[in-house]
This record gives sequence, structure tokens and C-alpha cells, in this order.
Amino acid sequence: MTVAPLTDLPLWPPTNLDRDPLVPLDAGERRRFAGPVTRVRLPTDATAWLVTRHADVKQMLRHPGFSADLTRPGFPLLRRLAPGAFGDRRGGFIRMDGAEHARLRRMLTAEFMIRNVRRIEPLIRQTVDRALDELHAAGPPADLVTHVALPVPSMVICHLLGVPYADHEFFQERSRTLIDRDAPPERVQRHVRELRDYLHRLVEAKVAAGERADDLLSRLARDRVETGELAVDELVGMAVLLLIAGHETTANMIGLSTLLLLRHPARYAALRDDAGHAEGLVDELLRYLSIVRTGLPRLATEDVEIGGRLIRAGEGAIAVLSLANRDRTAFDRPDEFDPYRAAQQHVAFGFGVHQCIGQPLARAELRIALVELARRFPRLRPAVTAGRLPTRDSSVVYGLDALPVTW
Repeated sequence: MTVAPLTDLPLWPPTNLDRDPLVPLDAGERRRFAGPVTRVRLPTDATAWLVTRHADVKQMLRHPGFSADLTRPGFPLLRRLAPGAFGDRRGGFIRMDGAEHARLRRMLTAEFMIRNVRRIEPLIRQTVDRALDELHAAGPPADLVTHVALPVPSMVICHLLGVPYADHEFFQERSRTLIDRDAPPERVQRHVRELRDYLHRLVEAKVAAGERADDLLSRLARDRVETGELAVDELVGMAVLLLIAGHETTANMIGLSTLLLLRHPARYAALRDDAGHAEGLVDELLRYLSIVRTGLPRLATEDVEIGGRLIRAGEGAIAVLSLANRDRTAFDRPDEFDPYRAAQQHVAFGFGVHQCIGQPLARAELRIALVELARRFPRLRPAVTAGRLPTRDSSVVYGLDALPVTW
């Protein structure tokens, strides 16, 4: 087999500041990357296989021959890291495999089940109402990202974990660094350490207090740490993961979803008038926007055939969720936003054993925020008519930095 020179391979992920923020890849990029399985060059000068078809992505993400452990040699990293950057990774179970991953994940599964999320919906509604009050007081015009999209999931996850929301600027800044592919390696390393130190102090205080508080970290400290099932450092790692994932993804989905719906005023109005349809609409938004646009990286630990291509042990592969969610063999007219589509089979939350554990919470927050926004602000519209909105192009989780709106 002839091996293409590294420089001839397309660079993944592509940088395109002119792309519409609602389009994961433009037509030219899709021709370049849509495989089904395509060889690409990464910013680290390593290579990897892009897996892009819906069925292939699902096969890859559930196959035990792929590892999520980024410390393995050859893992397809999307940025260079400082020496020793992996540091203390205990508790960060999304980067673990097998029994260790399952052990930690099981401790959280019940917490994020649908019936538990239903119980906290009143809290989510109160949080949304408070954020919409602040949006109203700030404008018009006002920035929807600042007043609604970011604070709603941040306040909810802080309440659930028992993290003081007063510290939100501290952990939001560090969270953004951790998922920014352009952040200097030394800053990434420093912010990881600062975030772990902050949460370590918080967890140790909860353990020492032995308090009967009902937040998640207190319950885990009481029920798992005190019984010896979980080390303090493992709980700290879980807290870091939940804190970051709990607000970054949902915040960006609220911002982008609002922009999309405002471009379709009839659909925005329908959301207000037919709130019962909102659950289906949320899945179509997740499919259409696919905000984890860089994909999910894995390392093959054995030879595996995916999409007719043999991916050998030691090679990197990336499941491109955005292309899988636009695969016409899985979705009719996949490039159209159809609020009445049955889109539940999308892979926006991943697939397999690492599928996002917090998806019931994310769905509830997105649904409630959008419905209440449409009810409170029926005349909402973008405050900018031209020009490019500030977007998070270098982030693993794509989104808007700002969305000025008026009403």
C-alpha cells in the first residue's frame, strides 16, 4: 500500500472563520473529510482515521478494541501538551477503560437518571426564571450568552454538586482553558492543577464536616469515601469532570439553539405555543448542531475493521459526530433542520459505554430554557443584522461567545 506523505493529508480539525456558526462543516470540508473512513493529519503531526458514517461511528464507539485512555502511546491528541501534563487523572473516568471506568461511572448513574432529573425540574425552572429576569433588566439589547446560556447550567450544576456559585468566574475560566485547543500547554497544566486544588479543598471540607447536606459531592463523600469505596482524589477528579461537562456543553447548546430558532421565527413561535413538542425539538437541535465538532478520539488496541477499512492496533481514530448526524443513510434530508423529525437516534452525546451520563439533565435544561425564553420574549430577535458573531472555533465544544438580542 502506498502511504501518502504527511503534508498531503488534510489537517483535522479544519479552521474556517467564515463558516456559518450553525454549519459544522461547509460543503468543501465535507468533500474533504467525509469518508466513510479518511486518513488525516493532526495538529501534533500525528495521523488518525476519521470515521464519519452513522453506523460506523456507533460500531467504533461500542467496540472494546478502542481505548479512551489518552495516556496510551499513539493516542490521537488534538493539541500538544506540556511534559507531565497528564498528572493526577484519578477520577476522570471518561478517559478510562474497562472495570475502572465502570466502577466510577456506576457511582453516578442513578444520580442522572431521568426520574431524578424530573425531581429537580422546579430548581431548573427557578434558575431559568432568574436568568430571564436578569436578561430583561439588562436590555434591550442584551447578551443572551452572558445572562442566560452560561449562568443557567452553571448555577444548576453548582447546586447539584454543592459547589459555591460565587466562584463561577474562577472555574469557568479554567474550564474554558481545558477545552481550548489553542491554549498554551503550560496554562492548561496550571489551570488543571488550580481547578483540582480548589475542588480538593471543597471535597476535604465536606468529608471533614461529615455533614448531612444533600448535594452530590456530600453524598459521595459520606456514602463512598467514608466507606472506603472511593478515594478523595478520585472524588476530586469526578467533581472536575462533572463541573466542566455540566455547564460547557449545555451553555453552548442554549446559545446556538437560540440563534437557530431566531432565524426561523415560526419555529420559535411554535415552541412557545406547543411546549409539549419541545422534547422532540431538543433532539433535533442536538443532532443538527452537534457541538462536539472535533469528534471523539480513540486509540485502537487491536486490529478492527470499520467501514471497510482496517484500523490497526496502535493507530488513532476519531468518531466525527457532526458528520454521523448528517449521514443520509440514517436521516432523511439530514442537512435540513426539521423540528418535527424523530431524531432520537443521533449520536450527539456519543455512544457505547462512554455515552454522556448527564444527557437527561442537559435535555431538561435545554428544553426548559428554550420554552421559557419563547414565552417570556416572544418578540426576541438578534440585535446584530450583519457581521460575524464571536464563536469558539478553537474549543472542543463549539459555541458562541456572545449573542446580542433585542425584543
